[in-house]
Amino acid sequence: MRVRSLIAVLLVFSMGLMPVSATAQGYPDKPIILIVPFAAGGPSDTVGRLVADNLARSLGQQVIVENVGGAGGVLGAERAAKAAPDGYTLLTHHGALAAAPSLYANLRYDTKTAFEPLGLVNTGPMVLLSKKGLETANAKELFAWLKAQGSKATVGFAGVGSNSYICATLLQQLLGVKLAMVPYRGTGPAMIDLVAGQIDVLCDQATTAVPQIQGGTVKAYAVTSSERLDSIKDVPSAKEAGLPDFSVTIWNGLYAPKGVPSVVVEKVNAAIGKMITDPTILERFAATGTTPFPADMRSPSAHAKHLNSEIARFATMFKAVGVTPQEAK
Repeated sequence: MRVRSLIAVLLVFSMGLMPVSATAQGYPDKPIILIVPFAAGGPSDTVGRLVADNLARSLGQQVIVENVGGAGGVLGAERAAKAAPDGYTLLTHHGALAAAPSLYANLRYDTKTAFEPLGLVNTGPMVLLSKKGLETANAKELFAWLKAQGSKATVGFAGVGSNSYICATLLQQLLGVKLAMVPYRGTGPAMIDLVAGQIDVLCDQATTAVPQIQGGTVKAYAVTSSERLDSIKDVPSAKEAGLPDFSVTIWNGLYAPKGVPSVVVEKVNAAIGKMITDPTILERFAATGTTPFPADMRSPSAHAKHLNSEIARFATMFKAVGVTPQEAK
């Protein structure tokens, strides 16, 4: 009996010491939380829920979206960085993740080492919008109006470091004007105020800007890319609008906390690859002005390389325009 008891204890003990990679072979065997670091209703939330729905079908488990907005995506990223590296807490984030180290002095995680890149999803431009009642008829008139109004004109953004912040900062630099920046927890709430006429202008991702433009609830002036978007062909490119350097490209990727088992990385990356080759998803992307990344950029290693290059690019850009790191709130 003593021998049997000893064997039983050793078996239980050895199971407790079993490598995580071995226990992760059956991943996933319970629901997964997908953190979206911005408010519900915005472009990041739109992409996040699309990803969650497709991951759930591919992985055979429920994927629950958790919106953790604030500080331009920093709070959600911190929540993910501190989560257990078991594959049951994932993060969807865009270029703001790479911009944060240059914009915040008190990040409680190291962007380069806190996350395991799982794969890039889609990329696309932003669109410069105004409230419907603004008297400007085209980009030239809008730029002149912004210069004349200066700090009397309001521009919404989803926190320092967000894509809308980056876009608004670049616009002000190119126009040589300082506008009144109005912060939100995401561009979802900012878009609501733009439609209601509470703010004057907003740079938003094509993902959520296109439906509003097509619905006639806002006015569009320029796409932050070298070419027009098929879904809003009447909106000129930045070059056509007179600001060829007004280029802001948005990209979304999926992450896990660093140290996640390799089997999780492989399974989630495979699910992403399956998703962004689905004709239905491609149609959804096209309708909102985004495209999937090419095949040679879909691997976790390619994603990691892209993230690091973007961190370096943003550091150079913000230094050039005189932006200094501030405290994340």
